[in-house]
Amino acid sequence: MKTILASETMEIPEEVTVKVSAKMISVTGPRGTLTRNFKHLNLDFQLQEGGRKLKVDAWFGTRKTMAAIRTAISHVQNLITGVTKGFRYKMRFVYAHFPINASITAANKGIEIRNFLGEKKVRKVDMLDGVTILRSEKVKDEIVLDGNDIELVSRSAALINQ
Repeated sequence: MKTILASETMEIPEEVTVKVSAKMISVTGPRGTLTRNFKHLNLDFQLQEGGRKLKVDAWFGTRKTMAAIRTAISHVQNLITGVTKGFRYKMRFVYAHFPINASITAANKGIEIRNFLGEKKVRKVDMLDGVTILRSEKVKDEIVLDGNDIELVSRSAALINQ
């Protein structure tokens, strides 16, 4: 069964501006600008009430298209959170016998992990663009990843975890 029209709107905070042009959504806030491409989705994006509301429409959509509406709104909310507050991931080194030695390199853009499970090999992980890595001052063996884009920050954490 197809739904003729399904739509959902979301509020945009005062300190954030959103631009929509051909399914490319740009969100600008105090921490910078993030852009997201939604060309692969069969959805219509419109700004309403002077740019204070974003409306997402799906015409004659199937079940997957209906699910894509809420997914697109969640992605835009993540962009808004990123340009206002940012995202922070905290990771800790856990070891039993071989103490892991990690050093942050290249102006907080990379990390070198030594003595992982007693290996002689040095593991080097470069952070993705827009992600900085710091060593926690208060907690031993903890690193902190900061950035505006949740996908880049979480992917950088996954690269370290590998």
